[in-house]
Amino acid sequence: MINNTLGIGIQGIQDGIQGMDNAARRIARGGVDGPQGTANGSGGLLEPMVDLKLYERSVEASAQVVKTADETLGTLLDIMA
Repeated sequence: MINNTLGIGIQGIQDGIQGMDNAARRIARGGVDGPQGTANGSGGLLEPMVDLKLYERSVEASAQVVKTADETLGTLLDIMA
């Protein structure tokens, strides 16, 4: 069960980092969408900035899952020793 929890936490961190990377790339492009260079009419930079913050929180939450699973495993090992 703890291995599964650790796996979920690690996967969440990886997904969050990938999402942050994508959002940061959209911000760096300045809200320009597509090869034609047309302006993104749905909020410009607002949407990728919100996404960046959302993925940041996702990574923080997933890191907390990993930390809690690690502490739980440590406690179980201490009890069994």
